[in-house]
Amino acid sequence: MGRAGRACGVSAVKSKRVPRAVREQQMLDAAVRTFARRGYRAASMDEIAEVAGVSKPLVYLYLNSKEELFSAVIRRESAALVEAVTATVEPDAPADRQLWSGLTGFFAHTAEHPDGWAVLHQQARTHGEPFALEVAAMRAEIVRFVTELIGAAAQEAGCVGELADREVAGLAHALVGAAESLAEWANVRTDDGTSGGREREGERGRPAAKDTAATLMNFAWAGLGRLMDGERWAPEA
Repeated sequence: MGRAGRACGVSAVKSKRVPRAVREQQMLDAAVRTFARRGYRAASMDEIAEVAGVSKPLVYLYLNSKEELFSAVIRRESAALVEAVTATVEPDAPADRQLWSGLTGFFAHTAEHPDGWAVLHQQARTHGEPFALEVAAMRAEIVRFVTELIGAAAQEAGCVGELADREVAGLAHALVGAAESLAEWANVRTDDGTSGGREREGERGRPAAKDTAATLMNFAWAGLGRLMDGERWAPEA
């Protein structure tokens, strides 16, 4: 083969090489799927490499260890979830509409990415530091965001002085916890054995994200509205 032919052959090989960033995302996609379905301890680097279509040494070359791979998965899925919540909020809308749209983004994302949600909500929380801390940081960011929305709603209602900062933060924590629980409920497997979270929005087995968000708003916002109108529940003496 002449020099020109060899050069052409080398160029063809180079043109097929997958960029590192793309290959790494493929590995992370495979890891999310494997960790969600097998669990952190049972998942193996061999299986992750096989799902990604690469060699195990390449996974180690890119991501060093199973622990670092899991941490990278948590960081990526956390960032995607926070982005999904904040990006769907209508910034110029009333506070209740902002909260509803943010919740809709949350439920849509967790339904569209059930494996990522399983890693964050089930796997990462049960294996201690540093994994649980990564999820806690993500959750704290969402809580801060919801706290701001509830504070804005209180300001709109003219009851800022009546709701202390600590109480607003507590309401935000309660709302985020309820959203997490409702996402778990919305994505459970149905009686026919399918995963509700893996079905398209509105199909049998899973309510649409906007309807799930409305369910939580009906539960929480009605009570918040009464609280902002000055009504407070107290146990009978």
